[in-house]
Amino acid sequence: MVSVLAVADETIESLWSAQVRSMDVDLILGAGDLPFDYLEYLTDALNAPCVFVPGNHDPDLTGYSAGRAGWMRAGLPTTWPGPVGAVNADRKIVSAAGLRIAGLGGSIRYNGGPNQWTQRQQRRRGKSLTRTKTWAEKVRGDQRGVDVLLTHSPPFRVGDGTDPAHVGFDCLHDVTRILRPQILLHGHIHPHGQTPEDLRLHSSDVVNTVGYTLLDIEPDGERREHAPTIVRRRHGT
Repeated sequence: MVSVLAVADETIESLWSAQVRSMDVDLILGAGDLPFDYLEYLTDALNAPCVFVPGNHDPDLTGYSAGRAGWMRAGLPTTWPGPVGAVNADRKIVSAAGLRIAGLGGSIRYNGGPNQWTQRQQRRRGKSLTRTKTWAEKVRGDQRGVDVLLTHSPPFRVGDGTDPAHVGFDCLHDVTRILRPQILLHGHIHPHGQTPEDLRLHSSDVVNTVGYTLLDIEPDGERREHAPTIVRRRHGT
C-alpha cells in the first residue's frame, strides 16, 4: 500500500510545522490553490515526491519545459514559477511512488483568470489524457488503468457547486470512464467546516480533499483488489 497525503485549497497549520515530520507518507498529491512554498515544505519535511495540478488561483504554468540548460518557455530561458521539485501532472499521466496519476487542473471559466477553462476547452484538454492511455494500450500493450485522477475541480454534478465559479466539468465523466481510476481526488469546493460526502462516478471513488486527506492506495488500479482507504481527513485552517 502507498501512503498518500492529499492536500488542496486550504493550508493546515499542523502540516506547515515540524509536527508534519511525524507522518509516514510515501507521496504528496496537491489538487491546486495552495502556496507553492507550502508544497515545497511538505516535500522537504516528509522526504516524499510531490505531484500536483494547478488551481484557478495558481499562476499560469503552461508552456514551461525543463531541459539540460534549465527551464524554457517560448524558446527562451526562464524561471520555473511552480513548486521546486514537484511534478506538474496537468494533462499528463505520471508515475510516482508506484502509483499512476493522471492530472487535469483548473476550474470553469468565470472571470478570465489563469487556469480557467470553458467546458469545451476542458473537454479538449481531457482528451489528451485519454489519448495518452489509448496510445499506451496500442503501442506498448499497457492495459492498466490509472490509480488516481487528480483534478482541481470536481465532475459536473458530482460534488460540485451551483454558482458560476464552482460548476464542475462534464468531461470528467468520460475521462473517468476511460481511465478507470481507483479514486478521483479534487479540491475547489470548500466544505466550510463540514465533511463532504464521498461519492462515486462509474467505478471510481470521488473525494473532496480540501484541507488534507490521508489515504492508503494499492498500486495497479486494474486489479481493484482493495478500495483506497481513507485514514484521516481534516478541513479548514
